[in-house]
Amino acid sequence: MLYFAYHRTSTKDQHLDRGIKEINDFITEKNIKLHHSIYTDQCTGKNFNRPSYKELKTEMLFQINQGEKVTLIVTELDRLGRNKQLTLKEIREMQNNGIRLIVKEIPTTHTELPNDNNIASMIMETINNMLIEMYASFAQAELEKKDKRQTEGIQAKKDRGEWDDYGRPRALDFKEFSKYYKLVLSKDLRPKDVMDKLNLTKPTYYRYVKEYNEKNL
Repeated sequence: MLYFAYHRTSTKDQHLDRGIKEINDFITEKNIKLHHSIYTDQCTGKNFNRPSYKELKTEMLFQINQGEKVTLIVTELDRLGRNKQLTLKEIREMQNNGIRLIVKEIPTTHTELPNDNNIASMIMETINNMLIEMYASFAQAELEKKDKRQTEGIQAKKDRGEWDDYGRPRALDFKEFSKYYKLVLSKDLRPKDVMDKLNLTKPTYYRYVKEYNEKNL
């Protein structure tokens, strides 16, 4: 049996080290030796277009074609993927190719099932599939909740006038700009003076001018 391990995190709010330690602790406890160092990605879990995962998948399928038995270890199902349909499709493909999946957070996947089709094995396999689908649903729900919070946060900033240029935070508070732009209108300052003083690029300055005119003319 050849063992592989994979861990994915987002690029912002999570750390690879913690997941790697969890995997190392797990394989030490189970006396498992990995065939390859842990494959890792810092990418979105919305799809499987990830460099290390694609490399892992290619290697696992190669070993299967060489007649080896292969097991993949992940700490949590959402470390594999967050999109329910895509994740379940990926898992079904693994199963069809004879790749066993161990999910640390799902204890029933830790036990290798015998190859025969006895009732006990069939029941355990059914339980595993049900639990995997349930955890995939949780991961999908969490992704949707995160996206919803992000969308609502951006809209709230736009409603308050704190979001500019379709997604970029404002370079400067609009009221602050207006105060100095009034001095340009009164000829007390030149546009370049305002750009220098407020550290604005020319395109940003004139974007603020356009907004000022739309609101005041």
